[in-house]
Amino acid sequence: MPWQYAVALLNFIMARYTGPMHKLCRREGIPLCDSPKCPARGKRKYPPGQHGPTKGYPRGQSIYSKQLRAKQRVKRLYGMLENQFRRFFEMAKQLKGNTGENLLKLLESRLDNAVYRVGLADTRRQARQLVTHAHIMINGKKINVPSYIIKAEDLITVAPRAVKTKYFDERLAVVGKKDRPAWLAWDDTKKVAKVVSEPDIRDLIESLAPKMIVELYSK
Repeated sequence: MPWQYAVALLNFIMARYTGPMHKLCRREGIPLCDSPKCPARGKRKYPPGQHGPTKGYPRGQSIYSKQLRAKQRVKRLYGMLENQFRRFFEMAKQLKGNTGENLLKLLESRLDNAVYRVGLADTRRQARQLVTHAHIMINGKKINVPSYIIKAEDLITVAPRAVKTKYFDERLAVVGKKDRPAWLAWDDTKKVAKVVSEPDIRDLIESLAPKMIVELYSK
């Protein structure tokens, strides 16, 4: 194996976090998983560490550290590496309107996120695997790229061969009962999800602070 390839492979493995998700949930202060036991939903909303939460006066954060934390939070929420995230940011800059809001709309429009939002997967990580394994179709065509951008009127279905698996046999029986955002609709008879409109990101702006990400990348 050429040493350049070995280094690149090592960097990729190190960049892709494979440890406990609950640790990241505590680090970012928001649920990155759908587990009811997520520490970010309970009392332990402070970052992980040997000595627990900081006592007394909390150490002040610089503007840069807050901006960096905002970027890391969004990257981890959508399970992206830096190069992927930066590419989406550059795409958002090219669109008309607010760059930060455009960024969130693009991230919400990723196919893996839509599969998760519809209810075909419990987490974005799981949804990414379903897409990568070509279990998901857009308008009748198999798509195995998690970052594929969906648009209004697109139809999301499960590939015929995947429908026969135990996972989807059980999942499709209950997906109609799951909550989903208004920009996605589910036809429980046809087992088809439809993208009704562009994502509504109003509820995400306050918790994800896209303005800080724009400020960070503008330096």
